[in-house]
Amino acid sequence: MNWIPIILTLKLSLITTLILFVLALPLAYWLSVTSSKIKAIVETLVSMPLVLPPTVLGFYLLLAFSPQNTFGAWLDQWLGLKFVFTFHGLVLASCLYSLPFMVHPLQSGLSSLPSSITEAAIMHGKSKFTILRKVLLPNIKPSVLTALVLTFAHTMGEFGVVLMIGGNISGKTKVASIAVYDEVEALNYGMANQYSLILIGLSFLTLLMVYLFNGGFFKQYLK
Repeated sequence: MNWIPIILTLKLSLITTLILFVLALPLAYWLSVTSSKIKAIVETLVSMPLVLPPTVLGFYLLLAFSPQNTFGAWLDQWLGLKFVFTFHGLVLASCLYSLPFMVHPLQSGLSSLPSSITEAAIMHGKSKFTILRKVLLPNIKPSVLTALVLTFAHTMGEFGVVLMIGGNISGKTKVASIAVYDEVEALNYGMANQYSLILIGLSFLTLLMVYLFNGGFFKQYLK
């Protein structure tokens, strides 16, 4: 069995999760406190990957970053960035496609906190960044874990969007979900079963972490 697709999948999931946490946290915080008229539009854009077919998102990313198009050619010529059929492209596509799985749990957790917590911190002269990092985040640990784990698990199972933007390059962009498809297409069901069982096991373990943590298992036994 070739373990490279599994390693690439875990690498992609980890990098995507870390990037999205950094980017989505301020966005989720803004959505939880703002009364701006554009809030509904931003929430709609964030949630679009939940209902948009992944091949559609992948198709437009492919068009946008293709070296044959103006924007893609500019990125390649002036910044040396190539997103089509590269691992960087997989990361970009995964960040866009998994965005709601990071934003929604964080936004929900932050919205559930009473405003008095923030107000008390402001009265003590704390900055917004300090309030978010030292006051709000410690009070929404279950939501943070849920966001991290769901994003990681969702990225592991991506297929359409990564296939469109990354192609199927062995050792470079061929993740586990694509490896399953390749083996099935080659009628090699035994190998497809091995890849599938590994993905099922990884997904089960990551989701189990959420339920055990939120159910108090870790708090009770791992203090």
